[in-house]
Amino acid sequence: MPDNPKWLNDQEREAWFALAKLVFNLPGALDAQLLRDSGLTLFDYFVLSLLSMEPGRAMRLSDLAAHIGSSLSRLSNVVKRLQQRDLLCREPDPDNPRYTRAVLTEPGWEVVVAAAPGHVAAVRRLVIDGLTPQQIEVLREIACHVTGQIDKAPD
Repeated sequence: MPDNPKWLNDQEREAWFALAKLVFNLPGALDAQLLRDSGLTLFDYFVLSLLSMEPGRAMRLSDLAAHIGSSLSRLSNVVKRLQQRDLLCREPDPDNPRYTRAVLTEPGWEVVVAAAPGHVAAVRRLVIDGLTPQQIEVLREIACHVTGQIDKAPD
């Protein structure tokens, strides 16, 4: 920790508190909608959604964790739970059997297809609607920048 911290000025502090409130509240609001309408958590939905967009509806667990921004151990626990619900299965990667892939099952496909309209409506209502295209681009740039800073930070 630095001896003389560079304290936030009023504008920086307001921006930080606004971002922190967003980070704390948005996942809960999206989780609530998905749980109520589809029985999925936001994390579950991201896993199933990413698989649904991949060729063969399959992805290595390590790549899936990286796309979501999750640890492999957290992802493995979620995959295990989704596998118990027959929404996906695990199999050796045909290109390299040392790796394991998650594969979306037909019931998993049906669940994510059914969940998508409600989730998109919630994302539009809570995040997108009311923003200009320029604000959406700035939001994307800020999110990518902050995520990049997190990815570069030492553990």
